[in-house]
Amino acid sequence: MQRAVSMVAHLGLRLQALPSALGRPLSCAQDVLRRTPLYDFHLAHGGKMVAFAGWSLPVQYRDSHVASHLHTRRHCSLFDVSHMLQGTLSLFTNEAGGILDDLIVTSTSEGYLYVVSNAGCWDKDLALMQGKVRELQNMGSDVSLEVVDNGLLALQGPTAAQVLQAGVADDLRKLPFMTSAVMEVFGVSGCRVTRCGYTGEDGVEISVPAAGAVHLATALLENPEVKLAGLAARDSLRLEAGLCLYGSDIDEHTTPVEGSLSWTLGKRRRTAMDFPGASVILPQLKGKVQRRRVGLMCEGAPMRAHSPILNMEGTMIGTVTSGCPSPCLKKNVAMGYVPCEYSRPGTPLLVEVRRKQQMAVVSKMPFVTTNYYTLK
Repeated sequence: MQRAVSMVAHLGLRLQALPSALGRPLSCAQDVLRRTPLYDFHLAHGGKMVAFAGWSLPVQYRDSHVASHLHTRRHCSLFDVSHMLQGTLSLFTNEAGGILDDLIVTSTSEGYLYVVSNAGCWDKDLALMQGKVRELQNMGSDVSLEVVDNGLLALQGPTAAQVLQAGVADDLRKLPFMTSAVMEVFGVSGCRVTRCGYTGEDGVEISVPAAGAVHLATALLENPEVKLAGLAARDSLRLEAGLCLYGSDIDEHTTPVEGSLSWTLGKRRRTAMDFPGASVILPQLKGKVQRRRVGLMCEGAPMRAHSPILNMEGTMIGTVTSGCPSPCLKKNVAMGYVPCEYSRPGTPLLVEVRRKQQMAVVSKMPFVTTNYYTLK
């Protein structure tokens, strides 16, 4: 938080992909769910709405989950991830080294930070930041916090840039992965476009004023390359890309090193040791860690969250945290935690699915090659 001194931090929401255990069809009792600016748009386009982290969101549209997944890999799809802003992945940690949230943080050219929270972590993240703002203000620092109520559209897939280029004056070839710029998009001014996403494909996320969200989504859908996709496809896409889902793959009891997220810890932070949990996390960087997040592949019944992981002698050594059939690989993929001695790619293991043991192998992630755009 030190970089927030004398800056304004804009706090948004990031709606992550839907774990199957959390998505629930809507009922009358759930009418209090928050709605994105595109709620009516989703209904008009056949969106099947579910409850997720206090929001009403489309899990899929008229196309099947697998059809949406494959369309994203081959063409491009449009996702509603409203209130999500853009930037570099960062972490809030506690004194025990656990991950309170994985956030997106952008240091903007306008001199302030965009800080983006997972929807399910909104309350605790906001309270933490408000407390830090008060602390810094009491020390005489010029810092404040503002909540931004924008919509956000994620256009993801190999043809995403081509589709978007038709609606912007800026040259998107000069916008590499994890950079952003404010521009007019298909007639909607004040949009922040960032080259990033949660699918492993090239693509952008467009932070758009709420009043212009439906207009922008409609304009993008006029291109036949673009189809709508929901949370179900987003979850399988992110899993193929080896990306974590907060609350499933990482949580307050997982350290960045255990979660294979050591790369989020910058050199200055490692040297200064000025973040919560540094005394726990930094020794782990030197190899003193008991378990690690790994990728798993198997044939047969798909691995799901909470499936036990066993060694070849049949002793339980870990648990699956996310899993699904991979539409691209035609195999079952999963993530889970195992002791370090079992974390090497190629290590054979057993996974218990539906009370039956089946062979699995530790695999490198991402499972499907990522296609992020970098300047050549």
